[in-house]
Amino acid sequence: MDAVNEGIVAFNDVFWAYLLIPLLILLSLYFTVRSGAVQFRLVPEMFRAMRDDPGLAADGGKPISAFQAFAVSAAARIGTGNIAGVATAIALGGPGAIFWMWAMALLVGAASFVESTLAQLYKSRGKEGYYGGPAYYMERGLGAKWMGMLFAVIVIVTFGLAFTSVQSNTISAAVANTVSTATGADAAPWIPYAVGAVLAAVTAVIIFGGGRRVAKTATLLVPFMAAVYVLMGLAVVAMNVGQIPAVITEIVTHAFGIREIAAGGIGTAIVQGMRRGMFSNEAGLGSAPNAAASAAVSHPVKQGLVQTLGVYFDTLIVCSTTAFIILVSNPSYTAEAGPTLTQNALEANLGSWALHLLTLIILLVAFTSVLGNAFYGEANVGYLTGSPAALTGFRVLLIAVTFLGAVGSGGLVWTLADTTMGFMALVNLAALAFLAPIACRLLTDYLAQRKRGIDPVFTKDTMPELTDVDCWEQEDVARFRTDETTV
Repeated sequence: MDAVNEGIVAFNDVFWAYLLIPLLILLSLYFTVRSGAVQFRLVPEMFRAMRDDPGLAADGGKPISAFQAFAVSAAARIGTGNIAGVATAIALGGPGAIFWMWAMALLVGAASFVESTLAQLYKSRGKEGYYGGPAYYMERGLGAKWMGMLFAVIVIVTFGLAFTSVQSNTISAAVANTVSTATGADAAPWIPYAVGAVLAAVTAVIIFGGGRRVAKTATLLVPFMAAVYVLMGLAVVAMNVGQIPAVITEIVTHAFGIREIAAGGIGTAIVQGMRRGMFSNEAGLGSAPNAAASAAVSHPVKQGLVQTLGVYFDTLIVCSTTAFIILVSNPSYTAEAGPTLTQNALEANLGSWALHLLTLIILLVAFTSVLGNAFYGEANVGYLTGSPAALTGFRVLLIAVTFLGAVGSGGLVWTLADTTMGFMALVNLAALAFLAPIACRLLTDYLAQRKRGIDPVFTKDTMPELTDVDCWEQEDVARFRTDETTV
């Protein structure tokens, strides 16, 4: 097993450093230029777009709102990548990895805007609201059904299997660590099995309730857990405020190789920062568009802007919280640190109670990520087949993997997640390279309406040359045109 893990690690290092990261950077630069740096100049619009009223779905209930779609994607984003992933990036790449994580987030915000805007344009209508994602814009925008099917399979494997295993594995490790600290002895061998069983049972109750229940759960938990975690980080920073200038200097100097860093150089810092950043914020990966497509909004660009804000929220706020918690504690950089590095830093600053609270936060963020993973996986099972039996089978498989991840090998799980995420991003980026001009035309239409002082509304007859657009009929957005109120 060790030999298999080492082989996959070696492949990932080459694949990420020499293909995926350069491709993502080049395309994100293209998206930034083509959109007029949308991720920087329209930040106020991002907050405004989150307020759209979704109206009513075909079954009379509320469809998923712009904020709920944001919460679902944030639930998937704000997971172990923010706590264990950032700690791993620092352990392997030193403090400089954080600089490159920040830089990557600012750049790939453009990719997030493009993919989520396209997902909105090419979404489909269901009884409870809307659904869609990259598989749909690959088929309808590019006419490449084979590409959509390939992507859907990769999403199901990546989120239904690999990422879900990562989340439950991290919960199990965090619980074992806090039990060990509390008792002063090694955690009992049955603990991972108990954690896995409870996690699988609660997950089953929620995901069998459908997409609305997942969205409502995410809307309740995500703001709460993020607020508690950020407040803990602010407390640590306040206690060590005199060290902050030195920490920032350390991040910048290590980022550019001015001093030696633990893992051996600037290249490691760049790769680890960008890789873990992408694992965390998921921009360009093709995951968040599955949530973005479900929102009921008046213009596709609105949800593209909302999801871009999600990248900033994830990396610049939550990931930075982890980074400062660790770095003000003068950590010892070891490749085996994982979430334990964050836990130990909080315990050193706030006391043992903070370790136990962090365990609860890890449980919540990882659990909501499992729910987000289920949402993404179900959307793509639906793309491949409308069979209720297939959907039930996926849910059962995800629940089983949730349990198995809690008792499995952490190292191999992380390694496989890196691999599947890389292939998923590669397929999605290939589609975005060809479809980005459409997203930019939608942005032009949106800005033209904003300039006239009206709340932007889009219908398919605005761009009649676009074929295979399933929604955006007059009746789809009629409620948004009721008064043409200025904004």
